[in-house]
Amino acid sequence: MNAFKAYKACVPIAWSPNLYITLVRGIPGTRKLHRRTLEALRLRKCNRTVMRWNTPTVRGMLQQVKRLVVVETEEMYKARKQKEQAHRAIRPPLVISHKPPSLTDAL
Repeated sequence: MNAFKAYKACVPIAWSPNLYITLVRGIPGTRKLHRRTLEALRLRKCNRTVMRWNTPTVRGMLQQVKRLVVVETEEMYKARKQKEQAHRAIRPPLVISHKPPSLTDAL
């Protein structure tokens, strides 16, 4: 199971005040109704995320395009962003010395 399906499987949508919606599949080739729904959600490009209030209207729109988007709660979104930042953090350079050890170092 990929990460997006894992997110979809464990999101408690009903109790979160805000929903973070990410478009993960392309728009070309979809039905016109789905394209208009994505336009109403302000999702225009892949891997873009928008925040919407958790209302029955928005949940109905998400139900219509559920195969194209990933829905996250605020806590899940912040945890994912924090994990991405930690992954991109600057690490100290790895220094490798190719010199043979001298006898003075051994003593």
